[in-house]
Amino acid sequence: MGRTRTYRCLGCLDHTLDREFDTSHLSVTCPSCESFERFVNEAVFQTFREFEESPPEEFDWARLDRTEKLLIAERLTRTTKTLSDFDVVDGPDATAVE
Repeated sequence: MGRTRTYRCLGCLDHTLDREFDTSHLSVTCPSCESFERFVNEAVFQTFREFEESPPEEFDWARLDRTEKLLIAERLTRTTKTLSDFDVVDGPDATAVE
């Protein structure tokens, strides 16, 4: 049996699932909150949580929405990207971009 990865429900943040594959996220019905939710890779969620508790000084973390924060956490955790690869931009479609 291979190494398992843990995935956390983004709906309730309580329920986790273990799977024998490595992906950024999966979507399933959560047995705890009973909603069809995205389960994010636990390593990505830990990066997200660390930044929530101690925001990076490189840019205005609080200005980003949750989806943008999770995208950045996913790229930092699962690729060779660093915080310097992201910018927060102004405008009607303001978002963190690479």
